[in-house]
Amino acid sequence: MTTQTVTPSFQYSHSIGRGEFSGPGFRNPVALARGEGGLMYVVSRSYEYRPDGKRVTICTVDEEYVGEFARGVTTAGDTSIVASDGSLIWPTAIALDSNQNVYVADEWLNRISIFDKDGEWLGKWGTEGSGDGEIDRPSGLAFDGDDNLLLVDSVNSRIQKFTKDGKFLAKWGSEGSGEGQFKLPWGIAVDSDQNVYVADWRNDRVQKFTTDGQFLMSLGHSGNGDGQLDRPTGVAVDKQGYIYVADWGNDRLQVFSPEGDFVAKLTGDGTISKWGKDKLDANVEMWHEREIAQGIEREKLFWGPIAVSVDAEDRVFVVESARNRIQVYQKQEPVFFGGRL
Repeated sequence: MTTQTVTPSFQYSHSIGRGEFSGPGFRNPVALARGEGGLMYVVSRSYEYRPDGKRVTICTVDEEYVGEFARGVTTAGDTSIVASDGSLIWPTAIALDSNQNVYVADEWLNRISIFDKDGEWLGKWGTEGSGDGEIDRPSGLAFDGDDNLLLVDSVNSRIQKFTKDGKFLAKWGSEGSGEGQFKLPWGIAVDSDQNVYVADWRNDRVQKFTTDGQFLMSLGHSGNGDGQLDRPTGVAVDKQGYIYVADWGNDRLQVFSPEGDFVAKLTGDGTISKWGKDKLDANVEMWHEREIAQGIEREKLFWGPIAVSVDAEDRVFVVESARNRIQVYQKQEPVFFGGRL
């Protein structure tokens, strides 16, 4: 008797979002975090000249709009701008601690802003620089099993670990292309064994480490073939250890086995979201304009997928900044077949 393992497949479920500067929708979303009770926290970066679009939207997986928080600030290139508590300029990442408090990284301000689960501002920390505990353009955020915050210190080409109130604990990494080195890293994830995965953006790879920064493996290299990457931005790991990579430059999501082997790729199946349909239904002329638009079939495809998250139910959430939406997939469990040779 032999046993054959069939790799998992992925079924498109629905899309969440539409382009809005406020209310139900997103404006250039860059990251999401899953909360309790089906809640989602989505960070919109918006545009430099539109501070009103910079915010955190609270909604559900079923596209129920709950609210939004944080205030946007525009700089117009002025480095002397002072951002008040709870405001955002260039938000990059979001993570929730064990108490469901919300942490948002801002690469312009070089700080972490903290809110409670309802969006009330709680505090901030962060100092610009390259010394221990100082940061330069923070990007990815993830909490480990001890409720410490792992931060991708992008321009400093390293990972730093902090307590929730910003006390420096540890660091690893340096600039380069060798094992354990980085070039402008971006996304980060922690698996159930507390291993750490980093999307090494400029090196076109994902690196895996122990919780204390010991190098374990690397997957991917430059290119557009299966298993190759072009500026990966986001990474997530499911409960079986499968690794999901937002392959930003190749406009796709790639899936790898726990051992780092290529498993599958998704290129997008987007449909009109509930919020999008509500807006179209409010103006029937917009439906007509869609019907006569050239190339409308392309909107189903990913366009610069920037972040990915996987929840406990094996639902995969892919954030598309350019299309102001999140595409949701359901992982189908592998099937095992027994048979005779």
